[in-house]
Amino acid sequence: MAISRTSLLRQSAAASLSSLNPFSMSSFTLSLRPKCRFSLSASLSTQGSTSSSVEPTSLKTSHRWKPMCLYYTQGKCTKMDDPIHLESFNHDCSRELRLSAAEFKKLRSQQLDYFLVLDLEGKVEILEFPVLMVDARNMQVVDLFHRFVRPSAMSEQRLNEYIEGKYGKIGVDRVWHDTAISFNEVIQQFEAWMAQHHLWRKELNERLNRAAFVTCGNWDLKTKVPQQCKVSRMKLPSYFTEWINLKDVYLNFYQRRATGMLTMMKELQIPLLGSHHLGIDDTKNIARMLQHMLTDGALLQITARRNLDSPENVEFLYKNRI
Repeated sequence: MAISRTSLLRQSAAASLSSLNPFSMSSFTLSLRPKCRFSLSASLSTQGSTSSSVEPTSLKTSHRWKPMCLYYTQGKCTKMDDPIHLESFNHDCSRELRLSAAEFKKLRSQQLDYFLVLDLEGKVEILEFPVLMVDARNMQVVDLFHRFVRPSAMSEQRLNEYIEGKYGKIGVDRVWHDTAISFNEVIQQFEAWMAQHHLWRKELNERLNRAAFVTCGNWDLKTKVPQQCKVSRMKLPSYFTEWINLKDVYLNFYQRRATGMLTMMKELQIPLLGSHHLGIDDTKNIARMLQHMLTDGALLQITARRNLDSPENVEFLYKNRI
């Protein structure tokens, strides 16, 4: 049976509200790089009781599924010494993405060292910016960068309605309001995070160093990031100028067309975990598809690239594409 936020709170009825809200403006410290003791499911959110949320009964783990603490993913959890909070929420990054030795038999040598799985949320402006760093050599999770993003061109009333409609139904509206920062701040922190991992050097203003973004479609980096950069009055960063569209890789590797994430997961027999359209959960599910395709022997290569001198021009590198 799927776990809901309501049932989770009932189970934690003995806990104080402060235990379930691990955030304090007076005491929080921001970590650019959460230590890799976190998982990738929802936080104060839940798996809803809809058909788009499935409890991970088939996972190769004996651990009970718990929703992710979304304060922790952003370096703002102040309840790491609270046993009730730790019992209620997950703080372990790789528990849902671990592989057995048998799954490495068909693994091919990749041309890249790291895949940065990205799935943005927000149709008007970006609301959520999650990036999962996966080692291309062993498919292990290295780190996660996750921020909620506060729109800059919306009235407060419109913003509240927007967040309620987007995140209220899955119980994430409160953590969003507590933690969201501007897109400009997100990019500054993301660049510092990439520099820590030697993925990019600001002074060189170049593409990623032996790494590539992996998305499920072209929308995130072809359309949404450039739009947000214009709204935020910033130049499109050079590292956003090429990416791997997993849909195109899927089409060319399996020789069958899948138009969306849910279709791909169904065909690969991968159960959906968490809440669909919560960015951190979708990023996790895309990473699981990535792992599956790599274990099947797929080679991931850049599928789209912008011209650095004319970034409005995008070249699609696969002849057969979605």
